[in-house]
Amino acid sequence: MGILSGNPKDEPMHYGEVSAVWAAALSAKSLASCYSTLLNHAGDEDLKKLIEEAITLGQAEATALEQVLKENGVGLPPAPPERPKANINDIPVGARFQDPEIAAFISRDIGIGLTSVSMAMAQCIREDIAAMFWKWHAAQVKLGGEFLKLNKEKGWLVVPPLHLEQRELVGAR
Repeated sequence: MGILSGNPKDEPMHYGEVSAVWAAALSAKSLASCYSTLLNHAGDEDLKKLIEEAITLGQAEATALEQVLKENGVGLPPAPPERPKANINDIPVGARFQDPEIAAFISRDIGIGLTSVSMAMAQCIREDIAAMFWKWHAAQVKLGGEFLKLNKEKGWLVVPPLHLEQRELVGAR
């Protein structure tokens, strides 16, 4: 039996896996902290629920990723400080992030995260680490769909230019 056969947890991580897990842990912790701040700025109750879901997902990801790093003797990324809760009315209007901005910001993060998680999955040779990334990919797809639905329902979706003329030309042939 070779070094990469048997229980995946007994296999060494390769440098790409170490880098992907470490970067994902840092990102998850940082985004959970950032979203805690954005939660203070949010006024819409539906948006607040999705932000809380994003925070919970990020914290769960960070915990699991750090466990893998610890088990493999890899140093942990730094943790940002806990963010205090604030009353939205205490934040001056000109300094406050608006709900559509928050929803767009997190939607963008989810899209970037899906790309990063896909790259991490593709480079994994340890099935347990790949499965961990697959699980979060699915969770992020679900959360991204919920943000898309919210953005559409609230009228916050910024639609790129539609290419209607080309469609009309194709249909005329």
